Amino acid sequence: MKLTLKIWRQKSNGDKGKFVTYAMNDVNPEMSMLECLDVLNETLIEKGEEPVAFEHDCREGICGSCGFMINGVAHGPERATTVCQLTMRHFKDGEELVVEPWRAAAFPQIKDLVVDRRAFDRIIASGGYVSVSTGNAPDGNVHAIGKEIADRAMDAAACIGCGACVAACPNASAALFTGAKISHLGLLPQGKPEQDRRAVNMVSQLNTELFGSCTNIGECTAACPKEVPLEVIAMMNRDYVRGSFNKRDDEIKVTQPVTGWANGTK
Repeated sequence: MKLTLKIWRQKSNGDKGKFVTYAMNDVNPEMSMLECLDVLNETLIEKGEEPVAFEHDCREGICGSCGFMINGVAHGPERATTVCQLTMRHFKDGEELVVEPWRAAAFPQIKDLVVDRRAFDRIIASGGYVSVSTGNAPDGNVHAIGKEIADRAMDAAACIGCGACVAACPNASAALFTGAKISHLGLLPQGKPEQDRRAVNMVSQLNTELFGSCTNIGECTAACPKEVPLEVIAMMNRDYVRGSFNKRDDEIKVTQPVTGWANGTK
């Protein structure tokens, strides 16, 4: 099949980028989008030209490394599919594909289709973990967890941190990503002790990054290749509000002067 790829080329964040058009006349319909770019890059290298830079790793829809916009849609036209698993048979012979990177202030440009997503790493580092020592892996039946809770936790844990939610959101919000990371830990017993503190710290870090505010448009969950549900944002907001009040109460207890019987004045 024949395809025309209109790809965003940009040497670095400080350089001016532009779209460059490439005609591909022998595309195998069974190859993935990334394999199509591999073939294009082989051709460019043979011509002595700079290959197109793009991120990838597992190519199995697990790691979240890959991701860019195809015709204005994050990961392309197929729902619940990462760009590394998107096959070329989903496009029509002779079609033009506009390929560009995630567009968000919090994801600064590195080169071509590669953006810097370390803002996600900083959000995780601020509290997206369980810090208590859990020892060896317990037997599956040690902690009684209802199926509904387990299913909701697994739905949230499915997030691979690819950044499609940010790219699809008109506000470039990372609420779905942060909500997923907060919720899948907070729903399970191991994550309960730090639930409130985790939400406060992660949302605080989220607010320091250059992401926009969530206005519940829902484009994030529609673009998510793992179909993380929108309810994780509500759970994040709930935990954050409760954690903020609890933190305020703790600060009041610490900062208020001790009077009365407690300090021996009565």
